[in-house]
Amino acid sequence: MAETRVNPLVRRGSTAERPFEVVINPENAGWLHSGLRVVNLPVGGRVKFATGDDEMLVLPLSGGCDVACDDERLTLTGRRSVFSRVTDFAYLPRDTVITLRAPNGGRFALPAARARSQLPFRYGPAEDVPVELRGAGQASRQVNNFCTPESFETDALIAVEVLTPGGNWSSYPPHKHDEESAEESRLEEIYYFEVAPSPSGRAGCGYQRVYGDPGRPIDVCAEIRSGDVVLIPYGWHGPSMASPGYDLYYLNVMAGPGERRWLIRDDPAHGWVRGTWTTQQIDPRLPLTTARERRRM
Repeated sequence: MAETRVNPLVRRGSTAERPFEVVINPENAGWLHSGLRVVNLPVGGRVKFATGDDEMLVLPLSGGCDVACDDERLTLTGRRSVFSRVTDFAYLPRDTVITLRAPNGGRFALPAARARSQLPFRYGPAEDVPVELRGAGQASRQVNNFCTPESFETDALIAVEVLTPGGNWSSYPPHKHDEESAEESRLEEIYYFEVAPSPSGRAGCGYQRVYGDPGRPIDVCAEIRSGDVVLIPYGWHGPSMASPGYDLYYLNVMAGPGERRWLIRDDPAHGWVRGTWTTQQIDPRLPLTTARERRRM
């Protein structure tokens, strides 16, 4: 695989196609499988779209919505923000027409993957989302495994949410998944970020690192803010760094050409760090969220 054809760092709004604020697809990402859209809806707002060759999820980032898929309908409770609770979600099959309506407004992510099979339209309850506390010490983070091969059936799509307390690092040790083997799966990955504001409401920031090797160069070490996206077609990625005082959220969207597996390989230079976690405690601030509403901000 040659060097990626697009800038891996995608700033908020730079891929907007009305009504979507973020549009990442195989065509504009220069790859074959993974995608993401994000839409803001005003009070009473709605959006109608076709899924085409993609299977998708409706994942509320803020607010709730009604989801109509052809002649079926369901309601998502959603949440105030990604930092307030684990949310429910909906699965959207390929080759269907979808209408989202937000009675009270909201912001919604639509993770996507090119799919071969058409699976049923269905509801994912927040209470069924496995919440994992991963790492230890300053590498402690929370992973909401809402759409992994073990937790939710899809044709190709894998998606998780990661919450990192301010001052901590996640996606660490740096790792990759760009080759197909018994130990590693080949997956294109999208990182979509949100950063918790300060107590006064000022916007915060975090940082993301991605790097390759001489045969497949990629080099990102960038400040990221709410709504920014980082594309990872290949290479080592991590850490994702939460600035002190600012909790960091990211949505990972993954898909690839092979069996639906999520297998990673650590950078051999840094994999030893995992062994230090046995002597450290998990950050007591975790979990930042559960399926129950948390009042903050």
